[in-house]
Amino acid sequence: MSKAFTREDDDAPERPLVATLPVLPPGTRNLLTPAGSTRLREELDQLTAERARLQSLSPDTAAPTRLAAVDQRLAVLRASLAGAEIIPSPPRPWDQVRFGATVTVRAGAADAERYRIVGVVEADPANDAVSWISPLARALLNRRVGDRVPFRFPPDEETLEIVAITYE
Repeated sequence: MSKAFTREDDDAPERPLVATLPVLPPGTRNLLTPAGSTRLREELDQLTAERARLQSLSPDTAAPTRLAAVDQRLAVLRASLAGAEIIPSPPRPWDQVRFGATVTVRAGAADAERYRIVGVVEADPANDAVSWISPLARALLNRRVGDRVPFRFPPDEETLEIVAITYE
């Protein structure tokens, strides 16, 4: 193969992707639910133990690459927890949507869906955990059971009826 078709860094070790913190708009508080804080702290403890184990392995293994990935995730977790404000569930009665709520909604005759309103670093849309700064969460916050909330799910606008509100 001609040298013109190779890169000088082809033999360089592969670098892991840089993990970054979720971006908060300026002036936005870094909120966490108590359960989210616990999950992040547990992950931090597990990765700290894994890091110690990886440091004891031979550098000839895949340990250096994994160690770099662990270090990056540890940095993200530490920064997330350092600037976090843990918001407990509000006292009963749970009749209003607040941070940390699991909100059950129904759009027309469709099946009910549930969304949990969580911090930016906890958001996991695949598991129905939406960030409190997301458009859906903003539409639901401060609403009550029975309220009808117009919301635009592209390409259509629907009216969501709040069926239930629960907290951990």
